[in-house]
Amino acid sequence: MQTIKYEALKIIGKNQSKINDVLVVEAPLQININNEAYTVVMRTPNDDVELIRGLLYAEDIYKNSTNFDFEIIEEKEDFSTIINVKISTDKLGKGYLNKRTLLSVSSCGICGKKELKDIKVSGDKIVNKNNFSMQEVEGMFLKMRDLQETFQNSGGSHAASIFDKNQNLVAIKEDIGRHNAVDKVVGELLLKNQLKKAEFLFVSGRVSYEIVSKAFIAKIPIIIAVSACSSLAVDFAKEFGICLIGFSRGNKMTIYSNTSYIRP
Repeated sequence: MQTIKYEALKIIGKNQSKINDVLVVEAPLQININNEAYTVVMRTPNDDVELIRGLLYAEDIYKNSTNFDFEIIEEKEDFSTIINVKISTDKLGKGYLNKRTLLSVSSCGICGKKELKDIKVSGDKIVNKNNFSMQEVEGMFLKMRDLQETFQNSGGSHAASIFDKNQNLVAIKEDIGRHNAVDKVVGELLLKNQLKKAEFLFVSGRVSYEIVSKAFIAKIPIIIAVSACSSLAVDFAKEFGICLIGFSRGNKMTIYSNTSYIRP
């Protein structure tokens, strides 16, 4: 299964309706090599063996023309999976010795974890006392859009921006990677000792688990995305007490968690 339905609150202008929205499934895949945990990658289920084959080839871990043997060690209802790959040591490439220099590490904070049990974020659930209107969301979005100079010039960058509880812009950064842009705005406020001002996190693309975890660690209670949210992002937003909004465009938005944050 690559998609799953989640209940959400859809707002168009002054009209609100509950919907069952279709989200892309995001779940961890632990890759073992010769019964030893090697890494965890986030992926959409299906074609896991193909994913592993291509990944190990790209990273110079296994480039032999003969396909490897594999065994599904664990496969849970939440789509988290462990697969063991059997490769004789004399056929392991130089990339295996590097112990994770995967290309995906810049775009996935989970990528690089060795075992499923390593995937956790600890801390108290965020309790937010602030609320906001749809019009205020649109106003913040327009501020971010007008300042996306790299995107306006190239069409090839993502943006992340942080606003305070009064909808004042306190940081905006652009980067080719969505997660990098988030790290940059959080980092700027840390350098200025102003992270406590962060109330809203806007991102120009989609939201995965990693962006939600970054917001939770930074204690940012509201995430608003121009694009879609993954299933795992919604799950963790609910657990962390974060209001997660996707498809925020003009007078439309879809709220996946903590709808009470929205003021009519």
